[in-house]
Amino acid sequence: MTTGILGGAFDPPHNGHVALARAALHCLGLTRLLVSVSDRPGHKQVELAAPLRLRLAEAAFADVSGAEVRLDEHPFTIDMLEGGEFDGAYFVVGADQLAGFLAWRDPDRVLEHVRLAVGTRPGYTQALLEPVLEQLQRPERVVCFPLDEPVAVSSRELRALAARGAPLDALVPSRVARLISELQLYAPHPAPG
Repeated sequence: MTTGILGGAFDPPHNGHVALARAALHCLGLTRLLVSVSDRPGHKQVELAAPLRLRLAEAAFADVSGAEVRLDEHPFTIDMLEGGEFDGAYFVVGADQLAGFLAWRDPDRVLEHVRLAVGTRPGYTQALLEPVLEQLQRPERVVCFPLDEPVAVSSRELRALAARGAPLDALVPSRVARLISELQLYAPHPAPG
C-alpha cells in the first residue's frame, strides 16, 4: 500500500488543495492519501479552531476517492513523522511549499522518513526550486509531479473574500462554500458597542 500525506492548516481548504490531492493520487499511484489537518501549526496563526477546520477539510475531500481526513496534534511535520508510522510515504506539497522547505523544522530529517512529492505548477520553474534542492542532504528524496489543473488561490485570499461576503463557489468545493456561508465563518466580528 502506497500512502501519501497532505498536511496543512486548511484555513480554509480550497480547490487548489483538492487538485493537488487528486493529482498526487493519480500520478504517484497512491492507494491512500491522509489529509492531515494541523491542530496548532507551529509556523503560522490560524483563524478557525481545529474542529471547524477539520469539518471543512472533511467536506472538501469527501469526493476524493482514497482520501482520509484526520486531525494532527503535532505542531511540526517532523513531530508527526518521528513515530515511524509513515516511513516511506510521500509527503505531498505544492511547489510554493518546496520553495520554503528549508525553513521547515529539520527538513533533512523529514526526508529521512518520507519522500517529498511536489506538485509543479506555473510560476515555479526548476530554476526557482534548484537552490532548495542543492541545500538538501538527500535531494533524490524529492520527486515532482504535474498538476493538470493548477488553481491560483490561497487560503489567506479566501478568508479576505469571505470576510467581505464575496462568493467563494468558484474557489472552494461547494460543500465548503456552503459551510462557510451557513456558519458565517471568517465574517468580521462587530466591534463592541
